[in-house]
Amino acid sequence: MAYQPTKQEIVKEILKSGKDPVYFINNYCRISHPMKGLITFKTYPYQDDLLRDFNDYRFNVILKARQLGISTITAGYCVWMMLFHRDKNVLVMATKFGTASNLVKKVKAMMKNLPPWIRISNIKVDNRSSFELHNGSQIKATSTSGDAGRSEALSLLVIDEAAHVDGLDDLWTGLYPTLSTGGRCIALSTPNGVGNWFHKTYVDADNMDNDFHPINLPWDVHPERDQAWFEKETKNMSRRQIAQELECNFNTSGDTVIHPDDLGKLNSSIREPNYRVGHDRNFWIWEKYDENFSYLMVADVARGDGSDSSTFHILKLETMEVVAEYQGKPSLDLYSNILYQTGHEYGKCLLVVENNGIGISILEKLIDLGYPNLYYSIKGTHEFIDSTQGETNNRALPGFTTSTKTRPLIVAKLEEFIRNGLITLYSGRLFHELKTFIWHNGKPQAMRSYHDDLVMSLAIACWVRDTALQTSQRDVEYKKAMLDGMFLKRTQMKTTIEGMDGHNKSFDEKYSKEIKQTTEFAWIFKG
Repeated sequence: MAYQPTKQEIVKEILKSGKDPVYFINNYCRISHPMKGLITFKTYPYQDDLLRDFNDYRFNVILKARQLGISTITAGYCVWMMLFHRDKNVLVMATKFGTASNLVKKVKAMMKNLPPWIRISNIKVDNRSSFELHNGSQIKATSTSGDAGRSEALSLLVIDEAAHVDGLDDLWTGLYPTLSTGGRCIALSTPNGVGNWFHKTYVDADNMDNDFHPINLPWDVHPERDQAWFEKETKNMSRRQIAQELECNFNTSGDTVIHPDDLGKLNSSIREPNYRVGHDRNFWIWEKYDENFSYLMVADVARGDGSDSSTFHILKLETMEVVAEYQGKPSLDLYSNILYQTGHEYGKCLLVVENNGIGISILEKLIDLGYPNLYYSIKGTHEFIDSTQGETNNRALPGFTTSTKTRPLIVAKLEEFIRNGLITLYSGRLFHELKTFIWHNGKPQAMRSYHDDLVMSLAIACWVRDTALQTSQRDVEYKKAMLDGMFLKRTQMKTTIEGMDGHNKSFDEKYSKEIKQTTEFAWIFKG
């Protein structure tokens, strides 16, 4: 016969359990063990600390490894909150309904397996995705689609596998007001790359820039796991899987188009530009024009709705080194002038402009201005022809067309160049775009709420350099000029524009930095 405590003991235990979730879970919550069956849940020290954090902080963001029992601990906390507090409204949310409902099932199972005398409130309503106690407390599961949870005042919001929820930035905007009356939030997940809501929330919490309390639980917090366990566990796992499942590594865990190891190599070259010039100081220059090199300039034009930026890269053709970069939101006229002026300053380099949307307008302006070295191709083939031929060939199309057919090709070429170490970049903002450029439903694209303008112009540059220029064999002399000098002798090349100062002035002039740059880069300031 099971032990039956006295009424006095019951009151004492109820009071003690109601004050301390750690005590309650370790003494009265039972879980299903795969080998031992139904057993009392005996927590580890890191799990006890987690329960105390749930009580001490309103908002907790948990970066965790797999198989640490964090979901079970969270379920135990939900049981404690609902059982010993009246009218608590708990919502469990995940990208898939099944994930959220599994946690609710754990809560329900724990509740039903409590000793009858401590179950001070019984289940009143029991549905597949929710249940309610007689004391008014309730819990339900939902997916992150639609307006889930937005109309309710919540006591506790649990976001399970938060790093894998698409569009959580927007969801959180709608959910946050539901916690305004003192509600709590537990966001838990393994990492899934950078740039998503979970990553940003955790990093900001770690820097004390938001209201969340950060908790990091890698694989080795478990007292029964050592290096031998780790080596055995990771024997057949990829680097990405190890980072995601065990190491809590944001940078290596994501499904980025560029492999994390290759991103790591790129990161070593990132540095500040030598110059930040232009009307908005968004034109970054690492190296000025050098007459000993040929250059390629590739521009991606903004859609015009204000959501993205117009960009361009300038690369050395011989080394594929990105020596200059622009990202901003100028008017069409100003952007056209910037491209025209910059192209001249870099040796009248080959200028490739994406011709999608309003890119055509930019190309028309450049043609009207008389830019001498625009990229043309034969319609439907992307077979490169020079400006002279392009202006007289009725099958020629100015600029580069990015379509559903060409986008995967140029992205693949970018990945190939980076993987093989054939390109050098210095830009931190470009590197950030690469970190948030992911595979989504089999398509390469920027992570939600991020941009890929710089990435796409660089991808076009790689494709043009390796495909269009390499396969253009019809005119050997022209190809030689393209790769070695473009026009006549470099020593005779005029790189300044009539009525403007070029940027070939001495750097020893004793002006202030601002006056010096305004003079030295007059072509971009006047653009």
